[in-house]
Amino acid sequence: MEWDEKENVVENRRLFQSAVGAKDFTLAPMKQIHSDLIHLFSTPPAQPCKGDASVTNVPSLLLAVQTADCVPILLVDPKKCAVAAVHAGWRGTLARITEKAVGRMQLEFRSKPSDLLAALGPSIGPCCYEVGAELVSKFTAQFTDAPEYFDEPHSGEEPNPLQWLNMAPPGHQPPAKNVRLDLRKANRSQLLAAGLRAQNIFTSDLCTACRTDLFFSYRKEGSLCGHLLSVIGIRPDQTEN
Repeated sequence: MEWDEKENVVENRRLFQSAVGAKDFTLAPMKQIHSDLIHLFSTPPAQPCKGDASVTNVPSLLLAVQTADCVPILLVDPKKCAVAAVHAGWRGTLARITEKAVGRMQLEFRSKPSDLLAALGPSIGPCCYEVGAELVSKFTAQFTDAPEYFDEPHSGEEPNPLQWLNMAPPGHQPPAKNVRLDLRKANRSQLLAAGLRAQNIFTSDLCTACRTDLFFSYRKEGSLCGHLLSVIGIRPDQTEN
């Protein structure tokens, strides 16, 4: 958080690591840029790397992503003792970063997608995430099930932005200014497409914009909001099965 004192951030992270039983782990955050860049960490990075996902099979290394509406996704392969952390906003989702993270685990650790467990943490829900209708065409160009990610605007008075997908004549149903995007559903779809089993995907239904009493929300609170930290790591005493 640029507005907070560095000492406060360091202390908050220390308290957080202690609370999750990882006080002796090395934290490995990233400089997130809403991309599909994925880093393999075989040693703790000297400085935060630019990117939005990381993978490792090194014990005592705590992969981390920061969010304030975007979807934090944590992956674990209990058989190969490997983990991944993913930051998925709409740009990263459009670039298939979640699906690519699964692929990177397959490449680096020979992970089988059917063995992976995935957790999608609190993020902005479709109840609050209004975006420009132009994203409908962007997502539809990439995903066959993209219409399922979008919903009509809140008021119900605006024309349906998905009408053109139903072959309506040009000009008969002009798109609304905004639509609602379900980032959780979009990323869950990528996990399923990558080969994860539905019963191995766990999704929080808590909306960061609705629950600012519990979470930070850039959409609701603006640039002076904080960030949630989601982490995953391998204990030193864990061994490959």
